[in-house]
Amino acid sequence: MKKENILLWGLVLLFAALMSVPFLVPHTGFLALFGLIPLLCMDRIADMLEKKRVWIYHYSAFVLWNAITTFWVCNATIGGGLFAIFANSLQMSTVFALFRWSKRRFRGALPYIFLMVTWIAWERFYFDAEISWPWLVLGNAFGRTTWAVQWYEITGALGGSLWVWACNLGLFGLMTVLSDGSWHDFNRKAKFAAVSGYITILVVPFILSASIAKEYRDAMEADEMLETIIVQPNIDPYNKFQALTQSQQNAILLKQAEEMLQYRKNDSTAAPLLLLAPETFTSDIIVGQYDRSMTWRAFTSFLKDYPDVNLLFGASSYDYIQSALRPSHTARKVGDRMWVESHNSALMTDGTGRTEIFHKSKLVVAVEHTPYPAILCRIDDLLGGVMGRCVGQDEVSLLNVKDTEGNTIPIGCAVCYESVYGEYYTEYIRKGARAMTIITNDAWWGNTPGYRQHLSYACLRAIETRRAIARCANTGISAIISPSGEIVSETGWWQSDVLEGQIPLRNDITFFVDHGDITGRLCSFLSILLLLALIVRFRTF
Repeated sequence: MKKENILLWGLVLLFAALMSVPFLVPHTGFLALFGLIPLLCMDRIADMLEKKRVWIYHYSAFVLWNAITTFWVCNATIGGGLFAIFANSLQMSTVFALFRWSKRRFRGALPYIFLMVTWIAWERFYFDAEISWPWLVLGNAFGRTTWAVQWYEITGALGGSLWVWACNLGLFGLMTVLSDGSWHDFNRKAKFAAVSGYITILVVPFILSASIAKEYRDAMEADEMLETIIVQPNIDPYNKFQALTQSQQNAILLKQAEEMLQYRKNDSTAAPLLLLAPETFTSDIIVGQYDRSMTWRAFTSFLKDYPDVNLLFGASSYDYIQSALRPSHTARKVGDRMWVESHNSALMTDGTGRTEIFHKSKLVVAVEHTPYPAILCRIDDLLGGVMGRCVGQDEVSLLNVKDTEGNTIPIGCAVCYESVYGEYYTEYIRKGARAMTIITNDAWWGNTPGYRQHLSYACLRAIETRRAIARCANTGISAIISPSGEIVSETGWWQSDVLEGQIPLRNDITFFVDHGDITGRLCSFLSILLLLALIVRFRTF
């Protein structure tokens, strides 16, 4: 192999390593601030060497990065995991290919600005795409380096993506002018402006974050607190019904809860308490006919002894529809003129039998959701119905913790994957949520970085919205997260446990909640303008 090829492949490997560490190792988010440099150097050297088929290098770089950080998806579905790795890499590589194409007509820094804004525009688009997998949004690199990004309350995670690109491009620009000798053509003022500009971009966000953090030093203290008990039953989802009946699973969860609630039994003066159980704990819920569920009956009967305890639990729920014709693309036929639509739901209930339900809207592609249902559901029928067809709500709704006097505390419940979507998550707060919950079941991935990454993204949602989070995971990690994104307490992985604590109830609204993802919208607008300018230049010259 030629020396130049070894150099290019070495830069590919270095890029993959530097960009993977922040997603795998806590407190290493700062590496992302120069982790893109090897990729940019590879591109520059390839141009200098007049290399052909450079796409092989940058596509390989993105495949390696995706594989190192998200290989664990294959533990749940090998086909889905491989598709996620290669398809996500292809999209990243396409953005990079557009950048390389832009260098034919744009000069100076403009192609790099085009790369930055187009990448962030793609990240924003990915949040709303029919096939969506925004796990490796660059701003997510700071999921366990939250002390550095307290300003996400203003910009959201895409502000972090902008910071990553700005720091990398700033340093790369300095390296370029030093390597090609043009640094000597700059006068003192220009040199000072270039160096000080880069330092400003690098350092100011750290200073701003430290300044904002002071406001939330006592974030877990408030005039109003909600007592919370999080139950982690630790039931293996792969062996859920072979080893245990639903009745046995209910007994495990209620025994854990009872041990923590004994002091409240028949205490009518106790403050309201939220009892939290994980995602898809049961699969016997029929929407609107809750008393037909053995699980619901067991829960409400148990709660009669605890007047002010509200139980929030996850369930696979079903709507049965009688119709001669198929009522929707996602409905499955279960009998003569009978169809069923499924949901991944969160339910709130208490000892009175009051029940509220919320259906998860951000669904995992293929596992829960069939994209482009008008076309792919027909194909799926021919294959025997192998893809998930959960139906979500059109918009977010809240669940309410109530006491015996009828006072309510509105809270949001993000079901599993929904906690990855920053702007979507803010809808709970705009609806009036005073605190947040997340219910999930991360055991499908095994003891891999997947569940730790998922937990870290919840920390970013806490910063963006300044709402404390009670997070319940079937097998771990369950946690209480402060409005500053700090994990106050947590359980271990793959163990039965109960977590008790209080979460503050807040009413304030952050800039990000109020105004949404301005960074993403601005970059999308600039990306379109630059793309149009590029097309005009190609047609003109």
